[in-house]
Amino acid sequence: MKKLFLSFFIFLSLSIFAAGQPAVEAYNRGFVRAKLGDLKGAIQEYNKAIELNNLYADAFFNRGVLKYKLGNLKAAIADYNKAIELDPRDTMAYYNRGIAKFDLKDVKGAIKDYNKAIELNPRYAEAYYNRGIARYSLGNKTGCCIDLAKADELGLEIAFEILREYCN
Repeated sequence: MKKLFLSFFIFLSLSIFAAGQPAVEAYNRGFVRAKLGDLKGAIQEYNKAIELNNLYADAFFNRGVLKYKLGNLKAAIADYNKAIELDPRDTMAYYNRGIAKFDLKDVKGAIKDYNKAIELNPRYAEAYYNRGIARYSLGNKTGCCIDLAKADELGLEIAFEILREYCN
Protein backbone atom coordinates (compact mmCIF):
# COMPACT_ATOMS: atom_id res chain seq x y z
CA MET A 1 0.00 0.00 0.00
CA LYS A 2 2.85 2.36 0.87
CA LYS A 3 4.51 1.69 -2.50
CA LEU A 4 1.25 2.36 -4.32
CA PHE A 5 0.71 5.63 -2.44
CA LEU A 6 4.28 6.77 -3.11
CA SER A 7 3.96 5.92 -6.80
CA PHE A 8 0.65 7.79 -6.99
CA PHE A 9 2.23 10.81 -5.30
CA ILE A 10 5.16 10.73 -7.75
CA PHE A 11 2.74 10.38 -10.68
CA LEU A 12 0.62 13.28 -9.44
CA SER A 13 3.68 15.48 -8.94
CA LEU A 14 5.07 14.65 -12.37
CA SER A 15 1.67 15.17 -13.99
CA ILE A 16 1.38 18.67 -12.61
CA PHE A 17 4.88 19.47 -13.88
CA ALA A 18 4.17 18.03 -17.34
CA ALA A 19 0.67 19.40 -17.89
CA GLY A 20 0.21 20.26 -21.56
CA GLN A 21 3.33 18.37 -22.65
CA PRO A 22 2.07 15.05 -24.04
CA ALA A 23 5.52 13.49 -24.55
CA VAL A 24 6.53 14.36 -20.99
CA GLU A 25 3.21 13.08 -19.67
CA ALA A 26 3.73 9.73 -21.44
CA TYR A 27 7.31 9.60 -20.16
CA ASN A 28 6.12 10.21 -16.60
CA ARG A 29 3.47 7.51 -16.90
CA GLY A 30 6.20 5.16 -18.08
CA PHE A 31 8.36 6.07 -15.12
CA VAL A 32 5.55 5.32 -12.67
CA ARG A 33 4.60 2.06 -14.40
CA ALA A 34 8.23 0.95 -14.20
CA LYS A 35 8.34 1.81 -10.49
CA LEU A 36 5.22 -0.29 -9.99
CA GLY A 37 6.84 -3.22 -11.81
CA ASP A 38 4.78 -3.00 -15.00
CA LEU A 39 7.77 -3.06 -17.34
CA LYS A 40 5.84 -3.82 -20.52
CA GLY A 41 3.31 -1.10 -19.75
CA ALA A 42 6.17 1.30 -19.06
CA ILE A 43 7.74 0.45 -22.42
CA GLN A 44 4.42 1.23 -24.11
CA GLU A 45 4.37 4.64 -22.43
CA TYR A 46 7.98 5.32 -23.46
CA ASN A 47 7.00 4.31 -27.01
CA LYS A 48 4.26 6.95 -26.89
CA ALA A 49 6.70 9.56 -25.59
CA ILE A 50 9.10 8.77 -28.42
CA GLU A 51 6.29 8.88 -31.02
CA LEU A 52 5.41 12.35 -29.75
CA ASN A 53 9.04 13.51 -29.52
CA ASN A 54 11.61 11.39 -31.33
CA LEU A 55 14.39 13.51 -29.81
CA TYR A 56 13.55 12.47 -26.24
CA ALA A 57 16.87 10.98 -25.14
CA ASP A 58 15.68 10.08 -21.63
CA ALA A 59 12.77 8.09 -23.06
CA PHE A 60 15.15 6.07 -25.24
CA PHE A 61 17.45 5.53 -22.28
CA ASN A 62 14.72 4.39 -19.89
CA ARG A 63 13.16 2.16 -22.52
CA GLY A 64 16.59 0.61 -23.03
CA VAL A 65 16.89 -0.08 -19.31
CA LEU A 66 13.55 -1.88 -19.34
CA LYS A 67 14.35 -3.86 -22.47
CA TYR A 68 17.57 -4.95 -20.79
CA LYS A 69 15.65 -6.03 -17.69
CA LEU A 70 13.34 -8.07 -19.92
CA GLY A 71 16.33 -9.78 -21.54
CA ASN A 72 16.15 -8.05 -24.91
CA LEU A 73 19.79 -6.96 -24.95
CA LYS A 74 20.11 -6.06 -28.63
CA ALA A 75 17.02 -3.85 -28.47
CA ALA A 76 18.38 -2.26 -25.28
CA ILE A 77 21.65 -1.48 -27.08
CA ALA A 78 19.69 0.09 -29.96
CA ASP A 79 17.91 2.36 -27.49
CA TYR A 80 21.17 3.25 -25.74
CA ASN A 81 22.68 4.02 -29.16
CA LYS A 82 19.85 6.45 -29.88
CA ALA A 83 20.11 8.03 -26.42
CA ILE A 84 23.84 8.56 -27.01
CA GLU A 85 23.21 9.97 -30.48
CA LEU A 86 20.81 12.49 -28.95
CA ASP A 87 22.93 13.20 -25.87
CA PRO A 88 26.60 12.26 -26.40
CA ARG A 89 27.44 13.21 -22.80
CA ASP A 90 25.04 10.70 -21.24
CA THR A 91 27.42 8.78 -19.02
CA MET A 92 24.80 6.27 -17.92
CA ALA A 93 23.90 5.38 -21.52
CA TYR A 94 27.52 4.44 -22.25
CA TYR A 95 27.77 2.53 -18.98
CA ASN A 96 24.53 0.60 -19.50
CA ARG A 97 25.39 -0.12 -23.13
CA GLY A 98 28.70 -1.51 -21.89
CA ILE A 99 26.87 -3.85 -19.52
CA ALA A 100 24.63 -5.10 -22.33
CA LYS A 101 27.59 -5.57 -24.66
CA PHE A 102 29.47 -7.49 -21.99
CA ASP A 103 26.46 -9.77 -21.50
CA LEU A 104 26.45 -10.39 -25.27
CA LYS A 105 30.16 -11.34 -25.06
CA ASP A 106 31.28 -8.14 -26.86
CA VAL A 107 33.89 -7.52 -24.18
CA LYS A 108 36.02 -5.13 -26.25
CA GLY A 109 32.91 -3.09 -27.08
CA ALA A 110 31.98 -3.05 -23.41
CA ILE A 111 35.45 -1.77 -22.46
CA LYS A 112 35.13 1.04 -25.03
CA ASP A 113 31.83 2.08 -23.47
CA TYR A 114 33.25 1.95 -19.94
CA ASN A 115 36.21 4.03 -21.16
CA LYS A 116 33.82 6.68 -22.47
CA ALA A 117 31.77 6.66 -19.26
CA ILE A 118 35.00 7.17 -17.28
CA GLU A 119 36.13 9.91 -19.64
CA LEU A 120 32.85 11.73 -19.04
CA ASN A 121 32.88 11.06 -15.30
CA PRO A 122 36.32 10.18 -13.89
CA ARG A 123 34.74 9.44 -10.48
CA TYR A 124 32.41 6.75 -11.80
CA ALA A 125 33.45 3.86 -9.54
CA GLU A 126 31.06 1.33 -11.08
CA ALA A 127 32.49 1.97 -14.56
CA TYR A 128 36.02 1.29 -13.28
CA TYR A 129 34.77 -1.86 -11.56
CA ASN A 130 32.99 -3.20 -14.63
CA ARG A 131 35.90 -2.31 -16.89
CA GLY A 132 38.17 -4.19 -14.51
CA ILE A 133 35.96 -7.28 -14.70
CA ALA A 134 35.89 -7.00 -18.51
CA ARG A 135 39.67 -6.65 -18.63
CA TYR A 136 40.03 -9.70 -16.44
CA SER A 137 37.83 -11.71 -18.80
CA LEU A 138 40.28 -10.84 -21.60
CA GLY A 139 43.25 -11.98 -19.50
CA ASN A 140 44.44 -8.48 -18.59
CA LYS A 141 44.94 -9.03 -14.87
CA THR A 142 47.09 -5.91 -14.45
CA GLY A 143 44.46 -3.67 -16.03
CA CYS A 144 41.80 -5.40 -13.96
CA CYS A 145 43.64 -4.76 -10.71
CA ILE A 146 44.31 -1.11 -11.57
CA ASP A 147 40.60 -0.57 -12.26
CA LEU A 148 39.48 -2.42 -9.14
CA ALA A 149 41.91 -0.38 -7.04
CA LYS A 150 40.47 2.83 -8.51
CA ALA A 151 36.89 1.66 -7.89
CA ASP A 152 37.86 0.85 -4.30
CA GLU A 153 39.54 4.27 -3.91
CA LEU A 154 36.29 5.86 -5.11
CA GLY A 155 34.35 4.01 -2.42
CA LEU A 156 32.88 0.97 -4.15
CA GLU A 157 33.04 -1.61 -1.37
CA ILE A 158 32.68 -4.73 -3.50
CA ALA A 159 35.78 -3.69 -5.45
CA PHE A 160 37.92 -4.22 -2.34
CA GLU A 161 36.67 -7.78 -1.91
CA ILE A 162 37.39 -8.70 -5.54
CA LEU A 163 40.69 -6.81 -5.45
CA ARG A 164 41.78 -8.79 -2.40
CA GLU A 165 40.77 -12.10 -4.01
CA TYR A 166 42.26 -11.62 -7.50
CA CYS A 167 45.01 -9.03 -7.19
CA ASN A 168 47.30 -10.17 -4.36
